[in-house]
Parts: sequence; structure tokens; C-alpha cells
Amino acid sequence: MAGKFYEEFEIGMVIEHEVRRTVTDMDNTLFSTLTMNPAAIHIDHEYAKTTEFGKPLVNSIFTLGLVVGLSVGETTLGTTVGNLGWEDVRFPKPVFAGDTIRATTEVLAKRESKSRPTQGIVTFLQRGINQRDEIVCECRRLALMLKRPA
Repeated sequence: MAGKFYEEFEIGMVIEHEVRRTVTDMDNTLFSTLTMNPAAIHIDHEYAKTTEFGKPLVNSIFTLGLVVGLSVGETTLGTTVGNLGWEDVRFPKPVFAGDTIRATTEVLAKRESKSRPTQGIVTFLQRGINQRDEIVCECRRLALMLKRPA
């Protein structure tokens, strides 16, 4: 399904994204090293055994990116000009290798752009949920969206 134009979003609309993804240890290690994050809690299994979790935590920025990525096909694919920002990013539960993450998107607000007549701003509440139905990531995402062509 292609992304939606500004006019297609309605406040209160909730999208349950169909695509899910199981996170692997390699995802976590690769992402952490590519982004120069050497935190032992992400990449050192022996160190992680000494923590309250007993195993490496998946890098939270990977989790945020995954949740947003899982939503793209049904929200902004081909219809966004760009992201304007993320607000109130939270990670209420940890993510570990082997967790399967799904995403939901709720439309919180929308308004026409004051300076770009062919575009509007949509505020999404995006959630990442694991296989135990626990919210592992939640954020508000502001996107500059194209209006339907005339």
C-alpha cells in the first residue's frame, strides 16, 4: 500500500501496520558499531550478563528507527516531503534480540502548511509493540506531507 496524502489522514485514525520484524543480535551489533556507540550494554554479552537484564539491550535508536520504518509503507511512502521531528520519545520496556516488533500509528493532529500551499503537517503517535503486547517504543512524529495533486 502506498503512503497517504495529507487529505487522507483523519484525526483519531489508527493504523495497525501489517509488517513485523524480529530483531537479531547482528542488527544490534551492526547498528551500534555503525553509529559509533560502543556501550557494553549493547555489544558485550559477557558484560551484559552482569546487568539486571542478563543479556544485551537492543540499541534504543535502532528500535525507534525500526518502529518508524515499519510504518512507512502505509503512511508516508512517496507522499512525505520530510520528517520535521520526533517528540516525547519513550522506551517503556527493553528490546532484546529475538523480540518481534510490530507498529501502530495514530493520527493526533493535522494542519495545512502556512508557507507551502501544496503541503500539510501531520502529527502521528507511533508505537512499537513486542510479541508480549508490551509497548517498547512510543513517540510523536511530525511529518510534512504532500497534498493530493490537483
